[in-house]
Amino acid sequence: MTFYLHSYPYRRTARRWVENNQETLGVNVREEDEAYVLSALVPGLKSEDVNIQVLEDVVRIEGEYKQDENQYLLQEISSGSFTRTLRLPAAIDAEHVEAKIADGVLTLKLPKVESAKPKQIKITSR
Repeated sequence: MTFYLHSYPYRRTARRWVENNQETLGVNVREEDEAYVLSALVPGLKSEDVNIQVLEDVVRIEGEYKQDENQYLLQEISSGSFTRTLRLPAAIDAEHVEAKIADGVLTLKLPKVESAKPKQIKITSR
């Protein structure tokens, strides 16, 4: 059985990345009662390397891994700019968004606007 490292799908993906020279950012999003929590791996980046924008239900994350001047035999760590735009199921309260980078993980706490939060309806009986 022969395995070809340079299979067609791999070449197509690599070519597309080289043509666009921009990568996307993989994220995990979970929903809590009153907020969404987004996490993404951003190894080596500091807070000044990342730009976050929130407008209604859309979150946009942009950043750049600085190009290293060293010559590598193998380079698997990304370099260059990345962007990710997500539309969430409910509008976000942009004034109360919390963002932090710790141990190479970007974490955003994106609270829902008051109108998007579930309301408890009290039932009265006659």
